[in-house]
Amino acid sequence: MNFVISSDWLVQHLHDPQVVIVDCRFSLADPQLGRNQYQASHIEGAYYLDLNLDLSSPVGEHGGRHPLPEPQELAEKLAAIGVEFQKTLVVAYDDSRLAFAARLWWLLRYLGHEQVAVLDGGFSQWEKAGYPVTDVIPSPQKASFVPEVRTELVVDREVVKNRKDLPNVVLIDSREGDRYRGEREPTDKIAGHIPGAVNYYWMEVTDASGSLIPITEHQKRWQQVESSEEILVYCGSGVTACANLLSLELAGIHTGKLYAGSWSDWISY
Repeated sequence: MNFVISSDWLVQHLHDPQVVIVDCRFSLADPQLGRNQYQASHIEGAYYLDLNLDLSSPVGEHGGRHPLPEPQELAEKLAAIGVEFQKTLVVAYDDSRLAFAARLWWLLRYLGHEQVAVLDGGFSQWEKAGYPVTDVIPSPQKASFVPEVRTELVVDREVVKNRKDLPNVVLIDSREGDRYRGEREPTDKIAGHIPGAVNYYWMEVTDASGSLIPITEHQKRWQQVESSEEILVYCGSGVTACANLLSLELAGIHTGKLYAGSWSDWISY
């Protein structure tokens, strides 16, 4: 499955009934920003899904800052924007180097729907190419989406604790180097990383313009860990880790799993 599509391909398929476009723009610093941006201007025909309200469930004592959404609830939201289970191609985009689009990409695969891709270069590259944008909000649709949850793609704190030091398991921290090293912690109450984790910064998946690095670069990036039986990936709250999981898949490595609660869950105990 090709998990990346170009603006050039998408503009040719804007009116294809088998394609549903989802705007995932979001700002952790200003949770309303993405929705406001969407309402002002988005790719023609795109629906909006909100990281906090749609792609996560409410925060509890444990489970981190962005717990996974309830599969049934997300499935109903997907059906309401016309996503037919295992049929419709979902194209996710953001303007944050895939931080939020990759979360939707991962969630769809977690629900058993492989027909999902991220838009290379995101919204700004689309706009730069002069392709159509609008402020018209598309009408709700009717489709059938009955999820087949792939529980093997996700791990919790217990699994991480019990498996991270096994010889054939690698634990990946996806945050910036200074957060991994505990020199700076802008968001969580405790700085540092899970013992034994190695650091692969999620932003290295794209270049400065938000375009994905070439496939050969993804392969090179993961050379050290490609033969591992299991690659457990986390970040601050299970969002940007998905960019690394996408990178692993693009490199042909299918052993990546998301520690959904991530650092914010780990330190809650």
